[in-house]
Amino acid sequence: MKLTHEQRIQLHGFNNLTKSLSFNMYDICYTRSKEERESYIAYIDEQYNSERLTKILNDVSDIIGAHVLNTAKQDYVPQGASVTLLVSEGPIVEVPTESFEESPGPLPNSVVMQLDKSHITVHTYPEYHPDEGISTFRADIDVSTCGEISPLKALNYLLHSFDTDIMTIDYRVRGFTRDIYGDKLFIDHDINSIQNYIPKEEASLYDMIDVNIYQENVFHTKCKLKQFDLNNYLFGYTKDELTQMEQEEITSRLKSEMDEIFYGKNIRS
Repeated sequence: MKLTHEQRIQLHGFNNLTKSLSFNMYDICYTRSKEERESYIAYIDEQYNSERLTKILNDVSDIIGAHVLNTAKQDYVPQGASVTLLVSEGPIVEVPTESFEESPGPLPNSVVMQLDKSHITVHTYPEYHPDEGISTFRADIDVSTCGEISPLKALNYLLHSFDTDIMTIDYRVRGFTRDIYGDKLFIDHDINSIQNYIPKEEASLYDMIDVNIYQENVFHTKCKLKQFDLNNYLFGYTKDELTQMEQEEITSRLKSEMDEIFYGKNIRS
């Protein structure tokens, strides 16, 4: 049964449900040489260093109404970075009605909810193919909350924070809480699909696949860009500098790489 804001279930004590969002994004680039690959990875490390990632996670904490207790961050050698925020209940106690709707969350301009005993993490993984042809960048972000809000409300902002070709998004509600009569509640909000938390204009850019296990409160969505422009995957030059045969070969390799990541398996032609 779908509850309105006024009909919210009264709980016995604090909301003990744990809601976890895992957002994994991939950026793919074609690099013709070791020098291009090193330049691409240096660019990624600069764009997504621990300082910028910390800013992104602090914005996420504002969106979900968290108070940051501790920040741990690290830039790795030769590449990659990690940031972890330990967060607790934020200062806002009024619950907005839109928090109960399947809709995209806000961009970072207001604190909207409260939570406790939670964390937000990000890890980056620059990677490349042994023959130098394909370089990829992956960022894994996890937002875990206890309380009434779903971390899916941070998804809209995360989509705007990363240039992504492919996304895999997982959402799971774990544990249980109790109402005032002692009955267990294993989820406290309606959800049909993670796609409902992605703005329509963003969703229209991607092909999407859902794999949901409703009885287990497990939701999974994969997204891959529909449009392919080779110029977006070349680092430091355009396709006009390539022969037609080179364009076709590189396009084939890039699309194959994207399909393998999207479907989660090696594809041999």
